[in-house]
Amino acid sequence: MHEDPNLPSVLAEIVGTPHVLLAPADMARYEEDWRGRYRGQARAVVRPASTEEVSALVSRCRDLGVAIVPQGGNTGLCGGATPHAGGREVVVSLERMNRIRRFDRMNRSLAVDAGCTLASVQQAAADRDCLFPLSLASEGSCQIGGNLSTNAGGVHVLRYGNMRDLVLGVEVVLPDGRVWNGMRQLRKDNTGYDLKHLFIGAEGSLGIVTAAVLKLFPRPRGRAVAWATVRDTSHAIDLFQLASARCGAALNAFELVGDSALELVLRHIPGTRSPLATTAAWNVLIELAGQESAESHCESIESLLADGMEAGLVVDAAIARSEAQAEALWQLRENISEAQRIEGFSIKHDISLPLAAMDDFLADAKRELEANFDDLRLVVFGHLGDGNLHYNLSSRHRQGNDLVIARTAEANRIVHDRVAASGGSISAEHGLGQLKREEILRYRSPIEDEMMRAIKRAFDPDGLMNPGKFL
Repeated sequence: MHEDPNLPSVLAEIVGTPHVLLAPADMARYEEDWRGRYRGQARAVVRPASTEEVSALVSRCRDLGVAIVPQGGNTGLCGGATPHAGGREVVVSLERMNRIRRFDRMNRSLAVDAGCTLASVQQAAADRDCLFPLSLASEGSCQIGGNLSTNAGGVHVLRYGNMRDLVLGVEVVLPDGRVWNGMRQLRKDNTGYDLKHLFIGAEGSLGIVTAAVLKLFPRPRGRAVAWATVRDTSHAIDLFQLASARCGAALNAFELVGDSALELVLRHIPGTRSPLATTAAWNVLIELAGQESAESHCESIESLLADGMEAGLVVDAAIARSEAQAEALWQLRENISEAQRIEGFSIKHDISLPLAAMDDFLADAKRELEANFDDLRLVVFGHLGDGNLHYNLSSRHRQGNDLVIARTAEANRIVHDRVAASGGSISAEHGLGQLKREEILRYRSPIEDEMMRAIKRAFDPDGLMNPGKFL
């Protein structure tokens, strides 16, 4: 590899001088992840405005042997979009690529640039009386390209699936600069390997996604949201099973929130308050939505909770009686990550488990962790309906937290070994990035690793596309 001192001018010829950032102050926000855990140093930050400019950038960087770090909204939790130290990589930010390309009402699809924020895509769908159902706490700043690259999940996977299920086609700039136009709108296309799925969840390691065709759905006409307390996770799981059987496709979300997670939100997020006077070890947030009226969904959720109380599954519950109340309940769930960030570093685990194994995992992991760590706080929350838990560890006192963080490898071993033994995954929706790049090798089979590395070599033989991440 050789470094061309004229690289900045080469990049500027493609995107224009104002969109090649070189000053440390200008590059700072692109060089650090959202949590503040990973910080690198880029050689330059480049902001292209079109697929053609991305193609030219990638081609020139390849000619010069310069590695590229693709970046969307930079809201990831695993350091996957953060450059390494040393200043040898170019960050390619897609934030200027934010066009809604086309809407197909008959096909119910929306073609968008990868730099569109998730919130802007949701709004574009709503403006056309449709729904794009992906919903994340970071939706105001995360971008579609990043959502694709991490196969984002969120709170509505239970009903609509994750990002893989919401995409019909993609456009990708390959590591050699060529553009693959896979912007198909078909629900069925059985003509070989489904290539788009190679790039979804690949964290920018095989190319840069520059656009996508997204599935849209009918916009719900009414919804009902409720918050309930339960004594333990077995009761939460039983309540979920009852809700699934009773409500069917109207069950839009079923979220689990531990008492420690709720306590952090109430402490750090202004304007939040507990919806119930009573407290319990666990809380659930339930949403029904569909073409029925809000009143009809409220009646259904009232009946569900009444039967849950009669069966001993529910301790207490509150049902939102307005959109403002519904949003207030959702804010308790959506602000957990922000409250944790304010509180300080924690050891984060983004895991998925079969529902049948979840109760035993929670009990056994807690018992083993508390036997090995003093003054431990477990902040557990997640998408119970699809088996995805965010299982986070820290000390209850800030002065002892550095000691806990220093033992991350030990905590990972306890948690991840139990996840694997239960048939689960150590990364449900956040990806691997830098955080779990080495950790996954303990749990991925040799043949899986061999196949993934063969794919990487086939697409990126020079290893210049987001190096040191994912693999």
